[in-house]
Amino acid sequence: MSAENNKQRAAREALNWLNDARIIGVGTGSTVNYFIDALKVIRSRLDGAVSSSEVSTQRLKALGIPVLDLNSAGELPVYVDGADQANRRLQLTKGGGGALTREKIVAAVSRRFVCIVDDSKLVDVLGSFPLPVEVIPMARSYVARELVKLGGRPDWRQGFVTDNGNHILDVHGLTILDPPALEAEINQITGVVSVGLFARRPADVLLVGQADKVDIIRR
Repeated sequence: MSAENNKQRAAREALNWLNDARIIGVGTGSTVNYFIDALKVIRSRLDGAVSSSEVSTQRLKALGIPVLDLNSAGELPVYVDGADQANRRLQLTKGGGGALTREKIVAAVSRRFVCIVDDSKLVDVLGSFPLPVEVIPMARSYVARELVKLGGRPDWRQGFVTDNGNHILDVHGLTILDPPALEAEINQITGVVSVGLFARRPADVLLVGQADKVDIIRR
């Protein structure tokens, strides 16, 4: 239960970083679920949220928080999301839940990106967690061959379709020493929709839940 407790600590701390935001961006994942649950204490002051996944959308609606279309909401003051891995440069690996493209879009339009993780997710070098890559279905095999050339071992996440109707390749065996460069290189492969590296637009604040505190790392 310690990991779950640490996730809850980070999620609750994120409430302190919303300031007076009336509309917020909300990500996806187990730590974000704790954040959504914590929003019930301040939901009366929120005009709504932009969600990165259908799962989070349903949780927000269950709390009575309106879910808004990003095209109508415009720029967001703050976005709260988790990560599969994070380093101290606030570069992230995301997409274990398959929502990486929508997460990347919401992060791009947010002035502040607050990432919440438990301390097991903080690493020196990204890559031990398989790197998700969302691909157009007809390009899956081609993209996989290109990822092999980059030193990875792509594995098709069979039976899973993203909210955008696409497939996921989970790339094993990478040691990501230059996350921004690899992110740019994978994004250039024809058929790639998005890669789960958040390095060119990293988090602005990383909240790391630990046994007795939350470590705050700023960019």
